[in-house]
Amino acid sequence: MIGWKTGAVVSLAVVALLPMKSHAQSFKIDRTNIGGEGGTDYLTAEAGTGRVFVSRGNHVMVVDGPTGKVLGDIPDTPRMHGIALSEKSGHGFISNGGDSTVTMFDLKTLATIKKIHIPQGGQDGIMYDDYLDRIILTNHSRPGTVVVLGAKNGDIVGTIPLDDNGPEGAASDGKGTLYVNLEGKSEIQVVDVKAMKSVAIWPIAPCDGPTGIAIDRTTDRIFSGCGGTSVVVDAKSGKVVATITNGEGVDALGWDQSQKLIYIPARGARGSSNGTVTIVHEDSPDKYTVVGTVNTTPGAKTIAVDPDKHMAYLFQPEYGPPPAGATPPPAGAGGRGRGPQGPMIGAWFFAIKH
Repeated sequence: MIGWKTGAVVSLAVVALLPMKSHAQSFKIDRTNIGGEGGTDYLTAEAGTGRVFVSRGNHVMVVDGPTGKVLGDIPDTPRMHGIALSEKSGHGFISNGGDSTVTMFDLKTLATIKKIHIPQGGQDGIMYDDYLDRIILTNHSRPGTVVVLGAKNGDIVGTIPLDDNGPEGAASDGKGTLYVNLEGKSEIQVVDVKAMKSVAIWPIAPCDGPTGIAIDRTTDRIFSGCGGTSVVVDAKSGKVVATITNGEGVDALGWDQSQKLIYIPARGARGSSNGTVTIVHEDSPDKYTVVGTVNTTPGAKTIAVDPDKHMAYLFQPEYGPPPAGATPPPAGAGGRGRGPQGPMIGAWFFAIKH
């Protein structure tokens, strides 16, 4: 890492040349220690407001993205993974693996409205489908499932079985079709959400273990985040049309539609001194150029993008040396694939501007 001090806000500029422009574009990174307890998994940016919802194991911290200031906290979210927001309904939803529930909360007050029991269990990914105003859960149940909730009332609308026990991210085309990464089989499963059924499964080699996913609805291109080599898939044919070289240990993917920028975070190989974010420009539907690679911190593997403010956010705790005989953290607490952890010595929130 770069010797940043606890509690400080530090900026780093990374300059890259966009192929379609004659001037350089810079990416500025602010890093803030936001404190708090707990590991992490996903985070979600609320478009236009600057608020970022950060998973912290058993609670959710709400942070002002541009400044790193903590604005609030949502408690009682056992072994939570992710957060989905419905501006239309005024509700947020948190997937809790620890008690097989989803916390439904008020977006204005952050107060919990109710907890929704998910019979299938195995909650992991969660996203908002703006076309149907529904919340989509991707569950590591057996078999894996998509569970669909109504954003207005939190009622379970339906359940769709998947072809893998380890589904990860999902993306909606805005027309009723959902694309789900199947990490265990390195495939994308295509789901008709209105009909509540699977309609196709696509192998996406050379991707290995797809996790994060996003879609350009104007070009019908799916971006699937994978360790080492991510892929671009034609959403109509299922054909892999391009590959992107990025870091190891990817667990989410960010997309800025108007800027045509893909953000691919990677926690880094075991023992690495930093994580990275590979920033890619979509030059055309089948042509992609890396326009920047910025350093973060080891373990930072998920990301959220505010498409209105054109900022990307990451969060990752930093731990000191583990005591003798320490055991690894449980899955879902931000430590999957990592070794034993010592005491937390930093809670680093990153904001990437351009």
